[in-house]
Amino acid sequence: MASPPRCRRVSACEATLAVLFVVAVLVNVTLISLMATWKTPTDPPSPQDNPYLIGVGRADCTGPPAEIPLMGYANPEQTAAGIHTRLYSRAFIIDDGRRRVVFVTADVGMISQRLRLEVLRALQVKYGDLYRQENLVLSGTHTHCGPAGYFQYTLFMVTSKGFMKASIKPLVNGIVKSIDIAHRNVKPGRIYRSRGALEHSSLNRSPHSYLNNPKEERDRYQWNTDKQVLVLKFTDLDGDGIGMLSWFAVHAVSMNYTNRMVSSDNMGYASYLMEQEKNRGQLPGQGGFVAGFSSSNLGDVSPNTGGPRCMNTGLPCDYLNSSCPIGGTKMCKAFGPGDDMFDSTRIIGHSVYRKAKELYAMAGEEVVGSLQAAHQWVNMTDVTVQINDTHTVSTCKPALGHSFAAGTTDGGGDLNFTQGAVEGDPFWDGIRDALLGEPSSQTQECHHPKPILFSTGEMNWPLPWHPQIVDVQIITIGSVAVVAVPGEMTTMSGRRLREAVKQELESEGAFKDTEVVLAGLSNIYTHYITTYEEYQVQRYEGASTIYGPHTLSAYLQKYRGLARAIAQDKVSELPLGPPPPFFEKNLFNLLPAPSVDRAPDNSSFGDVLQQVYPIYRQGEVVSVTFVAGNPRNSGDIREKTFVTVEIYDNTTDSWEIVHTDASWETRFHWLKGSNQQSNATIEWHIPFTAPWGSYRIKHLGHYKQRVGWQTLVSPYEGMSDVFRVTGSSY
Repeated sequence: MASPPRCRRVSACEATLAVLFVVAVLVNVTLISLMATWKTPTDPPSPQDNPYLIGVGRADCTGPPAEIPLMGYANPEQTAAGIHTRLYSRAFIIDDGRRRVVFVTADVGMISQRLRLEVLRALQVKYGDLYRQENLVLSGTHTHCGPAGYFQYTLFMVTSKGFMKASIKPLVNGIVKSIDIAHRNVKPGRIYRSRGALEHSSLNRSPHSYLNNPKEERDRYQWNTDKQVLVLKFTDLDGDGIGMLSWFAVHAVSMNYTNRMVSSDNMGYASYLMEQEKNRGQLPGQGGFVAGFSSSNLGDVSPNTGGPRCMNTGLPCDYLNSSCPIGGTKMCKAFGPGDDMFDSTRIIGHSVYRKAKELYAMAGEEVVGSLQAAHQWVNMTDVTVQINDTHTVSTCKPALGHSFAAGTTDGGGDLNFTQGAVEGDPFWDGIRDALLGEPSSQTQECHHPKPILFSTGEMNWPLPWHPQIVDVQIITIGSVAVVAVPGEMTTMSGRRLREAVKQELESEGAFKDTEVVLAGLSNIYTHYITTYEEYQVQRYEGASTIYGPHTLSAYLQKYRGLARAIAQDKVSELPLGPPPPFFEKNLFNLLPAPSVDRAPDNSSFGDVLQQVYPIYRQGEVVSVTFVAGNPRNSGDIREKTFVTVEIYDNTTDSWEIVHTDASWETRFHWLKGSNQQSNATIEWHIPFTAPWGSYRIKHLGHYKQRVGWQTLVSPYEGMSDVFRVTGSSY
């Protein structure tokens, strides 16, 4: 056979060599790439290479639901008399391996300085320096229906009948317990963020003040309130949700000033709905998923979307001063969107929950990066601000203006004060001067145009009436910056602060696409923070901006300093500032201890005074009344209940608890009668989803009796008759 032509043999060799050459090139390129990206074992991984350590926790912080004033409407006569829903503290711990931060949102009107200091002391005993003033943020949801009495400054003690250990102890213990639970639950996980707009759930209650802001500034925004909802979604490494944090700017005042029951209001109801959905089959307050709905720049934002109207005529209130021709400010009230305050709470809470649920489901942008925490104490009575090249301005000693006494359309004052007052009233000024002394000319000039009603910065008996030392704080979680605000910022004030912090954080290039969120009512309460322009109008919010017209400018300067230190990684160089006081003496309590309890003749505690009907339909209300003791005699009621609704289980021949006094569907009313007797009426608003079957309602409590020279507190129980729930007519 003839041999193949030489050209073929050469071509085959060339092809083989070409293939080997390509392979060699690929191998070399691969090796070069590996060498370029190789990290030695001594190179620490960046935070985004590893997941965060995350812990979530929730704990009951409900205080005594009887006789203690409710905090928010500043009415000592609005005292607790039962439970609508329980109050909870929700804690979120994040750790990047180098630093740790904690954010707590609690169902409380606001965080007081004394509450924060006591929490920090308790954490120091348990954890040493792990949780400190710089890495712990405490924020209140701003419910106006929690027990008062946890402030150490005189103004708040006067309106709350004093400083009460019975009020502050469950708050401290509940907050610390929520952090304990989160601490124990810390595990690797991830965080995702999502943002959207929620309309038809908020209304600006001081539009006249808002319109005093520069037009070019207002034109940058579509609404006169902030509609954005920010959600942080927390998951484990398998992607299973373990918690959620949400911020939305709206007052928690759907439950109005006529309410007498402890309630977490609209933001608490949003948490309730989210947690009930994620913790299927669990009672309220139980289950591992924790949903926190936090406050933001809600200073001029109302949930009463029906708007202010005169109760005696149904006509709109006066636009400028929110008063009525007959009845003044007392007759001007904001309504809606529901038929009553319970319905309004349900509607607003459900709207906030629904938007947060939607954003939670679509959250896909992962939060990565290191953690930072910056904190300072500031003497807010003496901050100098450089407003231009030639002029400086200063903050003032605290003072409240005449319009403070007018209240708001969410809860007006009882006297003849009106919002928008820029001149004093000789009658009230005369009474003030006779009882408290005239404000100094320096304070009056500093606060101009505010006509001063209470010069609280010059009132120090028996203790200072207002704080001087205030916390300013920022924590950053990757690209998310949480600004802890010590009061109630108005919409435009909040926008300016967010913009200032974002600008400083991104100025050094370390932060990009930064999400700045304001956590309101945090760490200490200093009333309101308006813009300089809003302050000139002197509606309620301006009159309650206690450090004067340049308060916001001072805060902008201080928070810019914190953000700049974070951006430049110079937080350790920040001065701590003057620490706040912790008063041991001269705290007073005007509420006497609860008296002994007495049952009517021929009856015992827990006996039924008004019995249930034998049968009810879904959607109806069951009501039963018991002989009761004073709920204050039950002591620490956290993680307990005054109420159970129970269904009979035929398969196990046992009774199963389906609702407690933490449930939205139950209401526990306590009525104090004469001769040291009292009753408890329990309502169960039967859901349309309630299973048909046999039910009973139990009431649990304690009564105090005198035995010889001693008093004895004993438990009792009462039980209704068994009744049936059906979906059909009867």
